Amino acid sequence: MSPLLVSVVGLTLMIVPYSFAHDADSRKALLETVVIEERLDHQLPLDLAFTDESGTRVPLRHYFDGRPVLLAFVYFDCPQLCPLVLEGLARSLRVLRLAGADYRVLAVSIDPAEKPALAGQKKAALRPTGEWHFLTGTAEAIAALTDAAGFRYRARAVDGKTEFMHAANTTVITPSGRISRYFSSIDFPPKDLRLALIEASGNRIGSPLDRLLMLCYRYDPAQGRYTLAILSVLRLAAVATVAGIAIIIGILLLRERQRRAHSASRSESSV
Repeated sequence: MSPLLVSVVGLTLMIVPYSFAHDADSRKALLETVVIEERLDHQLPLDLAFTDESGTRVPLRHYFDGRPVLLAFVYFDCPQLCPLVLEGLARSLRVLRLAGADYRVLAVSIDPAEKPALAGQKKAALRPTGEWHFLTGTAEAIAALTDAAGFRYRARAVDGKTEFMHAANTTVITPSGRISRYFSSIDFPPKDLRLALIEASGNRIGSPLDRLLMLCYRYDPAQGRYTLAILSVLRLAAVATVAGIAIIIGILLLRERQRRAHSASRSESSV
């Protein structure tokens, strides 16, 4: 399923409870208020403080210590979209060929009424691999962080409860707190997720083969995935061909030199 289709499905899931109460123009207006405004290379405000699932108040800067970070905006009492985002992310990370110590995942609640106890329950139920932190915060901290990341959402009262309309989105952040990539989906292809983390790390994680792959793949915003960069592959192939030819010529010249030296030695011996 394409990332665009998945995002539309996700938004539809969030809009369905209200679809019968609004006409088409109203639904369109609602959709326009919850789009993602991509802010690549934008610096996040790392001095903001949130509370983790254990009840400890922690500045965001604490989580940025040299590793890339996956940032997912959710709310823990979400009945539809958020569990799909977290489960899809956890599922892909389980099969990722990266160590859990190579990255962090921050699931940040956009509901200021949610408490660490609920965050802890949701984390325990998800049972993710690697280092995950489920964070809650004040309305001011949440607004500042979501605004910096370009994440838009709307709160509405439904049957006496507050629910949030928002798009599916997970943001890849560099170790210095800058936005590197967006995944607007509930599906995270392991290859794309792996390459995004390696790219965000500045090639500090992953294997030498991964770093070679980064030369061959480029992120395609239209498709929402990493695709083979034909020109880069051709350049690498050309370099490899030239290097191969140079090695073969070098071997042939070395053998010819050794043959001549051997012939000269035999000639001197016969004299």
